[in-house]
Amino acid sequence: MKTAAAISIIAAAVGLYGAVAQTGQSTPPKPAAAAARTANTGALAVRQAAEAKQYLFAFIYEENNEATRDARKTFDAGVAKITPAAKSVAVDRSDPNEKEMVEQFKLEAAPMPLVLAIAPNGAVTAGIKGADLTEARLLDAVASPSMEQCLKALQERKLIFICLQNANTKANDRAMKGVNEFKADAQYAEETEIVKVDPSDPKEAKLLAQLKADPKAKTASTALLAPPGMIVTKVDGATSKATLEASLKKAMAACSGTPGCCSPPK
Repeated sequence: MKTAAAISIIAAAVGLYGAVAQTGQSTPPKPAAAAARTANTGALAVRQAAEAKQYLFAFIYEENNEATRDARKTFDAGVAKITPAAKSVAVDRSDPNEKEMVEQFKLEAAPMPLVLAIAPNGAVTAGIKGADLTEARLLDAVASPSMEQCLKALQERKLIFICLQNANTKANDRAMKGVNEFKADAQYAEETEIVKVDPSDPKEAKLLAQLKADPKAKTASTALLAPPGMIVTKVDGATSKATLEASLKKAMAACSGTPGCCSPPK
């Protein structure tokens, strides 16, 4: 049986620091009251960036050695060039005050130094080891709104429907029929996200490339993805709940026993 195809939609975001890739989600942040007791920490910086609707680039380190200093220079230079302006924070993993940040993003065993790019919605859009850090990779870590939604859902171990359609595509309503019925099913509702994407939007070019989708397509298309980034099925035109569900069960059976592959709804 042929397994579902894989795409690299989250490889850069979570594949380089294994813990988040393994757990698929981060620990929810503490209430605001806790922020006052942990001022100037990475966890507070995450909250503040989210409130300001800005990206946060976190430079996480443990030893102040040459590798750390070299990576930090690249980090500072790269972050300064990001537009719109992003926030940044340096986090010493060995500092007890940073325990919340370390636990939230499961960084206990991550390679140091490490850079995390965190979108305003909490999605990790890049995890870059210090040895691999370049200004270009930092700039590339800023994702499109739809990519941010997709990453957030996948990192929360959810199924996701990426619905590629706009005012010019045909069969829009028929393409959404099976998707909406799937989402309405109680066994899938809480663990399924729907993201509508305009295929002609140049900001979404990277996402379309990942999906191998045609930005000039004349018919609506739908992709069903499962953690950690498996394409379960792609459908052009009309969808049905029965067909989508059958594709999911087939993909789950094909990758049975592979950790993190096509995880079923909880």
